[in-house]
Order: sequence, then C-alpha cells, then structure tokens
Amino acid sequence: MLFDAHFVKRVLPDVVIEQGEFPSDPSFSVDSRSIRPQDIFVPLRGAHRDGHEFISDALRNGAAGVLVAREQRSVLAALDKHLITHKLILIVEDALHAFIELARAWRQTFTVPVVGITGSVGKTSTKELAAAILRSRGMNVLVSHGNQNTLIGAAINIFRFRAHHQAAIFEMGVSKRGEMSAIADVVRPTTAVITCVGHAHMEGIGSLHDIALEKRDIFKFFNQDNIGIINGDQAILSHVSYPHPVIRFGSKTTNQIQARKIRVSGSQMHFVLKIYKHKYALSLNQSNASVVSNILAACAVAHLLGVPADVIVAALDKIPVIPGRFEPRRLKHVPGVLINDAYNANPVSVKAALLAFQCMDAQAPKIAVLGDMLELGVNSPFWHRQLGRFLRKVPSLKHVILVGSLVQWTKKTLPVGLTYDLVPSWQEAITTLRNRLGQGAVVLVKGSNSMGLINLVNELSEKAS
Repeated sequence: MLFDAHFVKRVLPDVVIEQGEFPSDPSFSVDSRSIRPQDIFVPLRGAHRDGHEFISDALRNGAAGVLVAREQRSVLAALDKHLITHKLILIVEDALHAFIELARAWRQTFTVPVVGITGSVGKTSTKELAAAILRSRGMNVLVSHGNQNTLIGAAINIFRFRAHHQAAIFEMGVSKRGEMSAIADVVRPTTAVITCVGHAHMEGIGSLHDIALEKRDIFKFFNQDNIGIINGDQAILSHVSYPHPVIRFGSKTTNQIQARKIRVSGSQMHFVLKIYKHKYALSLNQSNASVVSNILAACAVAHLLGVPADVIVAALDKIPVIPGRFEPRRLKHVPGVLINDAYNANPVSVKAALLAFQCMDAQAPKIAVLGDMLELGVNSPFWHRQLGRFLRKVPSLKHVILVGSLVQWTKKTLPVGLTYDLVPSWQEAITTLRNRLGQGAVVLVKGSNSMGLINLVNELSEKAS
C-alpha cells in the first residue's frame, strides 16, 4: 500500500492537498522537537498551546510535510517560503481526527497477526518478552515504541507498519473510561492480552470492577476467530463469559500456560513452565519473581502464533532488560546495585517490586526509595497506608526513604523498627540516599513517573550498557 494522494483522498474525502510531494517512507510525529526525515507533523491542540504554533519548528527540523486544520490555514502565510518548498501540506478539518482516520485505514491494509497488550502492570515487559521470542523464531516483528500506548501513540506506531512485517505487537494503555474501545477500534488486534487487573488509574476509571470492564474492551471487536489471552489467576478476568475463545495463564492448574514450583535463589530463578500438557524446567538469570506472569503471557502469545515450544524455552535464556522495570544498575561511587523500577507505580506493581527485592541477596542493609503512587483518586490515603503495612513482608529492608506528600500516610503504618526519612522531592532524596550508601548497598527505587525519581536513578547509578 502506498501513502499517496489516492489513499489520502479515499480516507479523507474533504482533504485539500495544498502542495508538495508524498514521502516515499511516511511516518508521523506530534512533537516538533523530535522530527525525523519522512515525518509528517501533526499539530495537536494542547491544554495551553496549539501545535500549529510549532509548524515552522517542525519544518526547520526536517519534516516532510504537515497536517493543517482548516481554521488554522492562515499560519501558512506567515511561514518562510523556503521552509515549505516541496513540503507536503494537507488541509484537513481537524488534524487529530484526520490523523486517527489515516492510521485506521493504514492498519486495515495489513493482514498479519496483530497482538494488543494491556493490563494494570506488565504491559511493556510482556510486549518486549513476546517480541524477543518471536524474533528468536526469525520473525520480523513491529513493536510499539516505549510507552507509546495511548490512541495517539498507537496511531504513530501503526504508521511504522510495512509490508515486510510478519507480526505486530502494540502496548495499549488507558487512564480514562472509553479509551480502550477507541484504541482497539484503530489497532484492531487479532489477539490480545490482559496481563492483570489492579488498582491503577482509579481516578480516571473508578473501581476495580470498572478497570476490569475497561481492560476487557481490548476484545471489543473480536469474533469467534479471535483468541484472547487472560490472567487465569484473577477471578475478575477468568470468571467471566467471553463470546470468543480465551487462553489462560498463571500458576493455577486450570490454566493452559502455567508456572509451577517457582523458586528464587540468589540471582537465579527456577520454575517449571507448562504449555498445555508439556513441561519444561527453567533456570533463568533473574531474581524478580513477578516477571513470571509476564513470561507466561508472552509464551501464550508465541504459542498462539505458532512458535514451537523448544524455541520459546531457548529464547527465555535471554530475557531482555526493560529500562525502568526492575532494571539493575551499578551504583556510581560505591560498590553496590540500584534497582531502577521508577517508571511508574501502583499498589500492585509496588508490592511485586518489594517482594522481588526481598528475595535479593545483600551484603549491606537494604534501602528502598518509595515515591507517591499517583492517580488513585479518593482512595489514595488508604493505599498509601496499605503500603506501610505491606512492608512487614519485606523484613530484609532496613531503611526506607519516602518521597512526596502522599507517602506521609505510609509513614503512619511503617513496621516498628524500620527507620525512615520523609522528603518532599527527588532532589532531597538524592542527598539523603547518598549519605546512607555503603559497601555492597542494594537500593530499590520505585514511584510514579511524575515524581521524577528517574533523576535520582541517573544521578547515583550508571546506565545499563
């Protein structure tokens, strides 16, 4: 399929192709600062600024073209004529709507398997694990970038689809009601995974039941030919009637994809992987037991896409390290390790990280840096108090640095004997942590992305090679 005038006019009958040439290898960007050659800039209206103000910046940075809302057409007159020479200018009614419709149509031109992955935790890890297994089979797989899991992110990644791709994997995240249906309508996954349902984005979605309903909308456009993949250990997912077939994964014997006899010893993790009736004993260089669920989900994807079990098992020997997801880093100034789990945080992911942290060997006292868990709505004080109580299950933890304002509730329920510092931001946390680091230190850093704890991670540890 070519991205040309014929394609665009078919999708957007009212478009005006003002001028320019269609790029031979098109892609789209909504950020004028990170434009690459062949990118078409989509100026979006934000809370405070309109993207049309940055069209000139996008063109200076090498954009091949731009979508322009009809009501903003006057911005073209103010541009340097040399900037727009040979550039593709498409006049549309609304830039965002046009972009989404173009992405929807581009997706429909491909018939290869498309996997959608959602869940309260584990989306990115499952995506990267599944991609690694499929690639070990020799498949050319399109994988959505980083955390581009919104409707706009999905549209951007859809335009990376090319004829040589044999499969695609899209991470699909939501923070408000109705978002999953909109993303699924554009991505149209042929199979989809729900890693788990937990207390996350409650402010925008609501109760755990509401979150589960929203997540299950990833299957909204499925029929009898589509197969869903769900966490069979969660009743909120498994005790539901689906109008299409499902594969269940988890530790329960009722699941088709199972992990049994999970054991962590030092930096090694051992368990028995069961794929339907066949069992495989695994020993992985991994101490984070919470990743087992992601491994099972990825195995289910690979099995469904026809990857032989021996290829799946061999691929698991090289589990990719995902930045910001229990990522081990060397401390800069003293011998020791820092576990970077600072990408995001909710009650489910924080508990999983702390349990994995408990299993780690350490020569020096363990320290945890825990930031606020955001977007929990009116229940935020409750969940932060629960975090303090949960720390009783991490007896190897000797000190905790609480970062933010919501963690004041955590302070009230800390175990007796656990020492702590309470600081307002990551800047103060750096100084506090630096003063406590000793030989063989083992540090966990976990908090919502907006807390900026990645700055602390980068200041005190070396980036993974």
